Amino acid sequence: MINPPLGRKLRMALIGGAGNAFIGPVHATAAQLDHRAELVAGALSSDAEKSRAAAPAMGIAAERSYGSYSELLAAEAALPEDQRIDFVTIATPNDTHFEIARTALQAGFDVVCDKPLTIARDEAEHLARLVSETGQVFALTHNYSGYPMVRQARQMVEAGELGQVQAVRVNYIQGFLCGLKPGEVPARGVWKSDPEKAGSGTLGDIGTHAYQLACYVTGWQPTELSSVIKTFHAERKLEDYGHALIRCREAIGMITFSQITHGRLNDLTLEVDGQDASLVWRQEEPNQLVVRRFGEPAQVFDRNPRAAYTHDLSRAASRLPAAHPEGFFEAFANIYQGVFDHIVANRSGQQFVCDGSKYPTVQDGVAGIKFVQACQASSAADGIWMEL
Repeated sequence: MINPPLGRKLRMALIGGAGNAFIGPVHATAAQLDHRAELVAGALSSDAEKSRAAAPAMGIAAERSYGSYSELLAAEAALPEDQRIDFVTIATPNDTHFEIARTALQAGFDVVCDKPLTIARDEAEHLARLVSETGQVFALTHNYSGYPMVRQARQMVEAGELGQVQAVRVNYIQGFLCGLKPGEVPARGVWKSDPEKAGSGTLGDIGTHAYQLACYVTGWQPTELSSVIKTFHAERKLEDYGHALIRCREAIGMITFSQITHGRLNDLTLEVDGQDASLVWRQEEPNQLVVRRFGEPAQVFDRNPRAAYTHDLSRAASRLPAAHPEGFFEAFANIYQGVFDHIVANRSGQQFVCDGSKYPTVQDGVAGIKFVQACQASSAADGIWMEL
């Protein structure tokens, strides 16, 4: 880990996260896990009263608890440089990401945004241009690329340990919608069933994670896809199941996403087939990576920062010795570590390169929106092949 040379912790503002929200508190915990940042400001709800009421539990002082994101950004930008926030984390419904991120970038703040980047391609591309113009740090929290053994898999592929990659399969299977009864209002995430707010259903919620994971580990650049998406749950207006068959120059791939599969919790599985070997990683058993070669026993690579087989990205993403499990919060924190390194470099006038290895960038966000819209268009046209 790189300690910040600024002589202080980075100052964080959180937008979203009040009430029964899940991902906002995850961001707050992960960002502060390594003591490199502190949450000092927030606009935790679109309801001003709820926002201010939720602040004490997050450790936010009353004077820096705001009733809206616009109030937060304007007030923080007006503070002296040695007091104002350094970066903003956006953990709000999908349809709000664009305006909040744009306003934050224009106010001079670095941004960490939950996925998907936006609900429209033109908005995503606008943000990409703005990031380039402002030189601000921008990260998208596809947090599964923060797991040490996912990073191990990426570097094994890069090093040619699997040979030429031939095929990739990613299944992201959940079943929580099976428990949603007719007329029942879920405890959180009500907006996810609203087409105007979410833009897509299971496809944007977890399908984009699967797609980003495939691209992250293999380095592939897909060229076209054929997709079928369906809505099976009677209470859903948006898709809850789908497949996407993907072509690229080097390999073929299959992405499957479901939130209606009985008994499945958060079963994200990555499989990569190479000419010389194959590998498998499962999010529910994240500290192991299985590699197989024809005619040989399967190899199980444990997360072990001291092992000779461990690549540097995986080693740097490990906080604990082998056999001490690391998981979801740590993976999120690894995304933040990469972000913090670049924020500090930027503040110090140093050059930094966003190659996507330590955190997903705004360009990954654009790619995710292209994936979502291509899947929707392909499925609407009976699975016709669509360019990406």
